[in-house]
Amino acid sequence: MHMLLTILGGVLLLGVFMLFGHLWGANAPSVALAAKAFIPAWLAMAIANLLVGVHHAGYTVREELPILGIVFVAPAALAALAIWHFSKA
Repeated sequence: MHMLLTILGGVLLLGVFMLFGHLWGANAPSVALAAKAFIPAWLAMAIANLLVGVHHAGYTVREELPILGIVFVAPAALAALAIWHFSKA
């Protein structure tokens, strides 16, 4: 359940990034730029989630790495799709 909530949080954060991109630039390239900025920020958050799982929940890094992959890739794939879509416009 925590993993699903974390992924949902990433999708919502992507929406916030894209909203600010639209508000600041009011054109498609600025929304694409905001989605590009989301990816490293989300990677940092996903790694922080891994560290919390290792240090506080008692999991090993080996147990947490697949979770990191899933948690990072799902919102990052949506960001890549948004980058592709808004770069065409």
